[in-house]
Amino acid sequence: MRVRFCRPAPLMALVLCWMALAVQLVAQTPGNTQGFLRDFSKGPSWFPTFFRPYQSQPIFPTMTENSDRLHNLIHDGKLELSLADALALALENNLDIAVQRYLIPISQTDVLRTSGGQAARGVQGALVPGGLSSGALGAGISAAGSGGGVGSAGGITGGGGSVNIPSVGNFDPAVSFNFSWDRASTPLNTAAVTGINNVTSYATAYGGTYAQLFPTGTSYFVSLNGQRQSSTSRNLVFNPSVATRLSIGFNQPLLSGLGIQSNERFLIVARNNTRVTQETFRLQVVGTVVQVENTYWDLAQFQENVKVAEQSLAVSQRLYEDNKKQAEIGTLAPLDVISAESEVAARERDLVVARTNLQLQETRLKNLLSRKPDPQLDAARIDLSTRMPEPRDADIPQLENALSNAVTNRPDLRQAEGNLQNQNISVSYTQNSLRPALSTFAMYAGSGLEGNRLDLLGRPDPAARGGASDALGLTFGGDFPEYAGGLALNLPFRNRSAQADNLRAQLEKGQLEVGLQRSRNQISLEVRQAIIGLQQGKAQVEAAHQSVRLARETFDAEQKKLAAGVSTSYNVILRQRDLTTALYAEVQAVDAYAKALVEMDRAMGTSLDRNGIQFEDALAGSVTKTPTPPFNVRGFTTEGQAGTR
Repeated sequence: MRVRFCRPAPLMALVLCWMALAVQLVAQTPGNTQGFLRDFSKGPSWFPTFFRPYQSQPIFPTMTENSDRLHNLIHDGKLELSLADALALALENNLDIAVQRYLIPISQTDVLRTSGGQAARGVQGALVPGGLSSGALGAGISAAGSGGGVGSAGGITGGGGSVNIPSVGNFDPAVSFNFSWDRASTPLNTAAVTGINNVTSYATAYGGTYAQLFPTGTSYFVSLNGQRQSSTSRNLVFNPSVATRLSIGFNQPLLSGLGIQSNERFLIVARNNTRVTQETFRLQVVGTVVQVENTYWDLAQFQENVKVAEQSLAVSQRLYEDNKKQAEIGTLAPLDVISAESEVAARERDLVVARTNLQLQETRLKNLLSRKPDPQLDAARIDLSTRMPEPRDADIPQLENALSNAVTNRPDLRQAEGNLQNQNISVSYTQNSLRPALSTFAMYAGSGLEGNRLDLLGRPDPAARGGASDALGLTFGGDFPEYAGGLALNLPFRNRSAQADNLRAQLEKGQLEVGLQRSRNQISLEVRQAIIGLQQGKAQVEAAHQSVRLARETFDAEQKKLAAGVSTSYNVILRQRDLTTALYAEVQAVDAYAKALVEMDRAMGTSLDRNGIQFEDALAGSVTKTPTPPFNVRGFTTEGQAGTR
């Protein structure tokens, strides 16, 4: 019984309707609204929008404008800035963070790529070991050619012979189609076969192949091919003839290339690299937070320096006015007036230097907190509302606790550990690649041949007509089957390339292990140095407070002695200089202590937690919860008193 296929018109109409619906749904798909929080490791779904995987997917727009928070903090020409506000602005606007923010979605695209069976492209700060590229995944669907074609159907001699089914395809299944038309005119040197001296043939061929590779290394293909041919030859059984062939084959590695880890090595590394890039981004955020905090405290120091310079100038001017009056009535030598006037000029110079240093530091801080220059921001003066912290015994952690926090929290340490995990994958894969390549394979094929039968005189027989449906019926019915199977062994003598890859992978692993231990030692050193810096800073601040108190008492006593006539104006100037120097040193010591606290948090890896910074806010570039730095209770003032925010 012949099997005839149904007419394709209703099916084609259904397919066209489905395609139209898919195009409409693609057009209605909204753009991305999640920004950097979107998961780029997942590709677009093909159902029901079949064309989505073949179209460019929109991503978030590039942001170059300053956030609204920056303008909301500017009032009456002043940027009212607390440390919490500065950190929030840095998370939203800092360009160093903005650049590194792309690392995580880039690493996620590697997961998407390797999920399809391709090699990872790599990302900054995350290792893709070179040993993984030895014998890349998949040979492509072109390797399935040994099972394609129409075989020997329609030929003169029988088929059979050597068969080999190699590994084909990728994790993403692939379907290929081809169609061709051909006309060939061939001169012949004999008429015994065709009955004529030249033959003209017409051929229309089509083919389709489906191939896929699984993570275990198993691959398979399904191929369907057909050819319709007509010829001017007189000795054919069918003219025109239709030959079809269905082939199904698989390949399974038994030694090298066997197992999920061997075949998914790039995917495992890509997934691990998404975690590594999170630590790389976290490291950048920590670095920027530390930079903003240090710049903030330096700006606070420069503001205090301006106050000290203004106070010193005011005292010098009062002394100069008093000396000038006394010189006019003859109770003071003119030289004392000149000395007081010279001191006023020196203090004016100090004030100019302090103010210009303050302006430069404001410019540095504004650059850290903005994406682009802004006239309103440029014209605004920064008014800091968080005062520099006074030392407390609770600020200095125990060494054991600090070291434990550093080992747990330091992003650079976790980054190095992630790269070592990637190298372990390389070592495991290169060990697997040392084995010979042994695989088993099998194939089934069915062929069919039909057409318009000719009689003995070479004329068409109206009662014996056939076509593609008849040939396909024979093919799927298994009237002319082919079965094949076997083993393929590739045994490289000496195996030097695989040995070199494995040795290199092990050496690189050892290098990373030494580097990891070096990082641990460096972190331990940084923690110890930070604790010593806090202890030293605390002692310096206490000594600076004492020095200011004594210098002020000495200056006040010298002024009283001058008023009583038992001292000179020059001695008062000297005591004033001592007090000014002590005030500058006090401000510098408190600034150094504040930055020592910042370094302690960095060394322990707690900068983000201590400041109440949410990692998701840093990644999104939009702060939903304002940071809460710990410097919000006690603060330093140049009057030597504790204040509040």
